[in-house]
Amino acid sequence: MIEKAAETQTRGGITSGIQKDTLVSKTIAYIWRQLPAWRDDPYRKYEQSENKLNLQLVKFLDARARCDFPMVRFDHQEYQSGRRTVDISASSVETVTIGAKLHTIYDAILVIEGKRLPAPSLDREKEYVSGGKDNASGGIQRFKLGLHGGDHNTVAMVGYVQERSLSQWHNQINDWIAKFEQGVFEDSCDWSAGEKLDVFEEDSLNGVASYRSVHSRVGSVKNKRIELHHLWIEMNLNKHENQGTGGYRGRNDLNGHLEYGGTSALFFSMFQLVFLNFLFQS
Repeated sequence: MIEKAAETQTRGGITSGIQKDTLVSKTIAYIWRQLPAWRDDPYRKYEQSENKLNLQLVKFLDARARCDFPMVRFDHQEYQSGRRTVDISASSVETVTIGAKLHTIYDAILVIEGKRLPAPSLDREKEYVSGGKDNASGGIQRFKLGLHGGDHNTVAMVGYVQERSLSQWHNQINDWIAKFEQGVFEDSCDWSAGEKLDVFEEDSLNGVASYRSVHSRVGSVKNKRIELHHLWIEMNLNKHENQGTGGYRGRNDLNGHLEYGGTSALFFSMFQLVFLNFLFQS
């Protein structure tokens, strides 16, 4: 299970004695658990743009974390090497030591890259893995080159699956990695067969999956290997419900209240008016 590394955190001042990457593991688990609630939030506007999805997700995670995961906050974009930024970051709300490193409130404990599956155009088809030899736009590629996550041992990617199934994309991503390793596709970094995504946990009912991969990397990095968690969600699992214009939605809002919409809400309001009129005339 993705939460195996979770342990109780102490609070107040400098938190010491945290097992290496425990808070990072708990944060990854928290994000994965929240993905279905974020996708199905009736107040969330339907979007397909990667940047807009990243911003929506950050706002949702940060709002939820204030109540049920208060040791961490989430931010949109985090500066990396040079002028580059990664899509999402998580930081501790107080100074903590993770392993042997001190993290203040200004230091990200986790950085996350968001990618659409499929990519928005054919020329960017393999962008989840790599942008190719002359374009360092790939999600995994940037971590391997040390352009993203250079100061981290563990990082994450969120995959917004807009077409096809989770298992189909798992097979496709691993096939592309194999072809990069075999030299079928040219790239700016080296690949090995051992860098394929392992199945970690799948929840077909909620349309989410978590995979894990370990990669070699170069550049100015903390160490030469990095662990990458892939958190995928099927964005269109409940599309017809989310985009419906009437009737009882049957799902909870952020405050746990059941919502009504369209025709049902109209009849409910009419009933209230009739009932109130009856009371005043009695």
